[in-house]
Amino acid sequence: MSSSEIESQLSAVQHRAADDINAAAGLEELDKVRVKYLGKKGDLSKVLGGMGKLSAQERPKIGKLANEAKTALQSQIEQRKEDLQSAQIRAQLESETLDVTMPGVYQPQGRIHPINSIIDQITDIFVGLGYTVAQSQEIESDYYNFEALNFLPDHPARDMQDTLYLPGGQLMRTHTSNTQIRYMENNQPPMRVLASGRCYRRDTVDATHSAVFHQIEFFAVDKDITFTDLRGTVQLFLEALFGEIEVRFRPSYFPFTEPSAEVDVRWQGQWLEVMGCGMIDPNVLKAVGCDPEEYSGFAAGLGVERLAMVQSKIDDIRRLYKSDLRFLRQF
Repeated sequence: MSSSEIESQLSAVQHRAADDINAAAGLEELDKVRVKYLGKKGDLSKVLGGMGKLSAQERPKIGKLANEAKTALQSQIEQRKEDLQSAQIRAQLESETLDVTMPGVYQPQGRIHPINSIIDQITDIFVGLGYTVAQSQEIESDYYNFEALNFLPDHPARDMQDTLYLPGGQLMRTHTSNTQIRYMENNQPPMRVLASGRCYRRDTVDATHSAVFHQIEFFAVDKDITFTDLRGTVQLFLEALFGEIEVRFRPSYFPFTEPSAEVDVRWQGQWLEVMGCGMIDPNVLKAVGCDPEEYSGFAAGLGVERLAMVQSKIDDIRRLYKSDLRFLRQF
């Protein structure tokens, strides 16, 4: 094959390649054109395969023409690639046009349920006082729910009418005081702890009672803790929650505290009971391996629903559980 024939073939390949490059409708089709003409077995390589029959004087000229043809084709392919990519981006922008003047989709703002709100407020108050937050299980044994808390075997709270018993001797906890026992078993004084959670009792549901309710308990154990410390903590807590408010303590009885008291606040002209409290009974301290001759402590428990009703002026406890949006939107 002569040099003039190779030159003619190179020119023909360039023209065919230029037509195919311009005709490529997409990036995938363009890549096939590149392989067809510039690949190892492409048309350009086939033409250059005849250079071996040329003389030494003709090869440099044909080599130069071949490089120019290859460079021209690569340049045309790159330019076509940029054009196709730009067209693709324009089409995508047109199909995904966003009208920034259109109003957004309305997402109603969530609200905190009154029960969660009061728990959060109380937790913040006691964490600010240096208390640790603890949790415990709702399915409990008789030991942690009653015996370790100094409940006698014939105490009325053990009656089937009050406690929800489960197969195997387990029960649904009737108060959060089980957390007190479990925490004191695994920690040494001094300790200041806040516990909250659901409690369960066989109770008739009415405007002020529920079989499932939330309770918060706080207790402290250290050397030389007195009833004065308990009274001051309760007074500070209630004032932090309700503002300046009148508080009174009434003598009472609980198996796990001695002496014990009920705490009332004057609310809307009447005295309202809000919690029970007292000094931790020495028998309770002994049950968790704490020497009552060296340490003393106080504990107090309150119903979350009762405080939520007072704070938000709710007249019926059942409103807190019905998920009525007309009611919940008020908070």
